[in-house]
Amino acid sequence: MDNENESAATEKVARTIVKKAIHTAQEYYLNNVQEEEGKELALFATSYRVSELSQKDFHSILSFSEAEYAVRNIQWTTCEDFSVERGQQQIEEYISTWELHKSWLHCSEFLWEEDLQYSKKYHYRVLWSIPTRRKPIPLATASTYFVIEISKIKPATLPVEVFFFLESSRLIHRPEHCRFREKWLKDIIENKIILRERLKLP
Repeated sequence: MDNENESAATEKVARTIVKKAIHTAQEYYLNNVQEEEGKELALFATSYRVSELSQKDFHSILSFSEAEYAVRNIQWTTCEDFSVERGQQQIEEYISTWELHKSWLHCSEFLWEEDLQYSKKYHYRVLWSIPTRRKPIPLATASTYFVIEISKIKPATLPVEVFFFLESSRLIHRPEHCRFREKWLKDIIENKIILRERLKLP
């Protein structure tokens, strides 16, 4: 009986941890380079004071989190095969892996080329909106900006470097480490609409 109560208590603690820490766990796993397993466990165990759980139980929770929120990426082209058009095609291919509602519409465009000492950077923008029958012209849009970097010093057979960020945000995301959230786009649009209403814009 004691063992059953202990198991039930452990399960309850585990569920509470997942509920409260899931967003932090996602960011840690998806937006940062994963480090050694033992260090990860120690970090989360220390942060959330889960001494009640064994390392095996805690590892199961984290494994579940990773499996449920797997990062989706594509095979990016090599530096030698890159072109502006190919870059835009691959950005379209990559954003097609994002978990977005079908009501979202977008358009992508090449912005400019930046020539640096050791690399070239190609800048793109993807503009998002949700038009409706009542409002075919949306009140606000949200932009994601992509940068594809071509090294001048690394072997040309290596893949291009890709990162992106959202408007009004300084946080840089890399496709191989990031699971895109639809909420990011919604927040941008909602904030713009709120601002329009406060300023009483048409």
